[in-house]
Amino acid sequence: MTFIADAVLRGPDVHLRISEHLAGEVDIRSALSAVATEISEIIPYTHADICLHDSPGWVVSYEVGIRTRWSRKRTRVQYSPVRDLLTGRTDLMLTGNAMRDPRYIYPGAACEPIINHQMRSRVNVPMKVMGRVIGTLNFSHSIESLYDHGTAAEAQHLANVLAPYFHALHASEKAQQATKVRAMAQAREEGLRQGALELTQALEAERQRVGMDLHDQTLADLTRLLREVSGDGPVPGRAALARKIDDCIVDLRRIIDTAVPTLLDLFGFAHAVRVHLERAVGVSNVAIDVDDDTDGAPDALDRTTRTALFRIAQEAINNAARHSGATRIGVGIGRDVGQRLCITINDNGCGLGDGTTRRSGLMHMRTRADLIGAELDIVDDGGTCVAVTLAEART
Repeated sequence: MTFIADAVLRGPDVHLRISEHLAGEVDIRSALSAVATEISEIIPYTHADICLHDSPGWVVSYEVGIRTRWSRKRTRVQYSPVRDLLTGRTDLMLTGNAMRDPRYIYPGAACEPIINHQMRSRVNVPMKVMGRVIGTLNFSHSIESLYDHGTAAEAQHLANVLAPYFHALHASEKAQQATKVRAMAQAREEGLRQGALELTQALEAERQRVGMDLHDQTLADLTRLLREVSGDGPVPGRAALARKIDDCIVDLRRIIDTAVPTLLDLFGFAHAVRVHLERAVGVSNVAIDVDDDTDGAPDALDRTTRTALFRIAQEAINNAARHSGATRIGVGIGRDVGQRLCITINDNGCGLGDGTTRRSGLMHMRTRADLIGAELDIVDDGGTCVAVTLAEART
């Protein structure tokens, strides 16, 4: 064909320009776009792409011309239409109509772009570095039987020029990605470590508070009762004694319920939240509401996650009841647009202000959310809304 003869005449000059363009590029997509025009002078195409081995068993593609699914997500080698080249079973794939060629169209193959965009003529050649196949260079055209063995020779020459550049760029991108993943993992690990430390300190402080409550209130009451019934003075009447013992029992239940969420285990998440909300507001005129639109979904969670969500709700409720001056506090149990479980605590109070009085509580909520991989959002706008959302949809 005449375009092949013309390409041979101007080939060296075009290849030089290709090398010059590639020398200034630092990522694969921009590099391929930079040389797309020069490549089309050698081989006309409707679609061209470079397919590279990525992680074991997977390939990734970079395209010019038509944008297809090949460059939007990775493909398994066995489902790639150029698998014979990628696995070294052949050194050339050439067809006049790939839409009817079983090498490209077979059960499970990622061949939708070939069908959808009518990629009839196709030529595919291996890209090698030091004798090892690192990927393929692929050209397609909607005109049937456009390519021949002369085209294949030009394609192979191009592949030989492009292979070392794109291999180096791919290795660089993978190294950068690996570095970023490691940095993110290390940052998350450090965040969780710090969060666990802070939570441990908070739990220790909570244990000390429970101990002080038992010592200063319940133990003192029981000691006083013991003196009354064992001393020389008059013994209180049965009714008075029973009332004092009952007060001690109530105090013990309050302390135990704070330390161990027994209501959560006995009656479920929504009921436990409602009881805690009622106790937090006490006899004030604060309107309260607990609305569960999930039919008890939190109770299907693992114990650790459910308890962490309850503790976050407790902290948010306590903040609202003690510091906001709200006349309404509501708790919602629902799902977001992605069907992720979401717990919201809303109040119409004064907002966070400078956050000084609530900083410790906010830190504990965020730490608990991080430890179960949940998202915590706090919005201060005409009141406060605390929303904790599980990182993925769970039942």
